[in-house]
Amino acid sequence: MSDVLAKLTQVLEARKQSQPEESYVASLHHKGLNKILEKVGEEAVETILAARDAELSGDNSKLIGETADLWFHSLVMLSHLGENAQSVMDELERRFDLSGLEEKSRRG
Repeated sequence: MSDVLAKLTQVLEARKQSQPEESYVASLHHKGLNKILEKVGEEAVETILAARDAELSGDNSKLIGETADLWFHSLVMLSHLGENAQSVMDELERRFDLSGLEEKSRRG
């Protein structure tokens, strides 16, 4: 699974340097953080709606697609801010031996 994230990180970094008219990712970076955040928010809402629909229909295919879009745009956001999927994976690994309640109380 992490191979896919590593490959996607490489592609996102390469496309970040492309011309906006040549690459969707480059066009997002060119438009700036607010546009990227708009896309993350849009995809988050679409993911929520797809999850609600999936519960009723029993078909998760749209949910998987929308979640992929959300993850993709989140990775673009991280890239724009100089981070990548590995930073998130490292944070998840750090939390692995903590209970969710314990981790949440440490944030407060």
